[in-house]
Amino acid sequence: MFWTALIIEASSAHTEVLNNVLIELGALSVDTHDADAGTQHEQPLFEQFDDSPKTTWPNVEITALFEETVDVTAIMQIVVQNAQLPCLPVYRIKKIEDQDWVRLTQSQFGPIKISSRLWIVPSWHQIPDPTATNLMLDPGLAFGTGSHPTTELCLAWLDENLQGGEQVLDYGCGSGILAIAALKLGAGHVVGVDIDPHAVESSIKNAGQNKCGQNKAEFYSVDNMAKADQTMNGWADIVVANILANPLIMLAPLLMRASKSNGRIVLSGILAEQAKEVEQVYQQWFKMHLAREQGGWALLIGIRK
Repeated sequence: MFWTALIIEASSAHTEVLNNVLIELGALSVDTHDADAGTQHEQPLFEQFDDSPKTTWPNVEITALFEETVDVTAIMQIVVQNAQLPCLPVYRIKKIEDQDWVRLTQSQFGPIKISSRLWIVPSWHQIPDPTATNLMLDPGLAFGTGSHPTTELCLAWLDENLQGGEQVLDYGCGSGILAIAALKLGAGHVVGVDIDPHAVESSIKNAGQNKCGQNKAEFYSVDNMAKADQTMNGWADIVVANILANPLIMLAPLLMRASKSNGRIVLSGILAEQAKEVEQVYQQWFKMHLAREQGGWALLIGIRK
């Protein structure tokens, strides 16, 4: 069995309307990506959760997946009419053979070595080093598989700096990877907080998979203000936040209140060129410094004054 992939070249101005029309015409999925990806004109975009205007690439490719028997010529005629395009856009067709998509996806995620003693291992793989600390984690709905440089930076710092027994707050916990890793590396108690209820559910599931006791690992939504008040009042020996620069700036007073006197703060999700701006905000309460960079991302470390 085959599927038909319809790939359309378009400008950013027509992206949204084309996506909507293709879905209405029965596309099983629609993907938009940079038409210049892999060239010197490729333009990385990083989403910011604020009120700034959303940007996209100047030139895009839209890939719509249809059943094999779809009439592409008829689809394109309707697309031009419904999207009110001035002319027929450039497009091409690609046949995609049906596969075991679950197995194919799993094959893309292998064990990740953070250090000589810390591995991130998907459940379908054998543990590479049984003597190491192995964090069992599958890709899911929540951010954090260990493969992104920002996550690796935080994991490496925890691996190198945890002494044992610390109380760790992971704000914006995503999959729970940093909180769970901290506990398995010796932290005494960890709390993960996220704005997304799905992330909280994912974190709880991952904590269970890693045999983290509920009395030592807790995860909850920011809507749970009673619990938030407890951990946001000088509770944490270490505060870890791997989010993005703008949210980190807005959250600075809250994360400051969560930190004990002489407590440490670990910030990532920051592009290297944004590090100074974030550092200056946190300097009000922490002795901050740039710990390291990886793949264009920065890790900032601070000690509460």
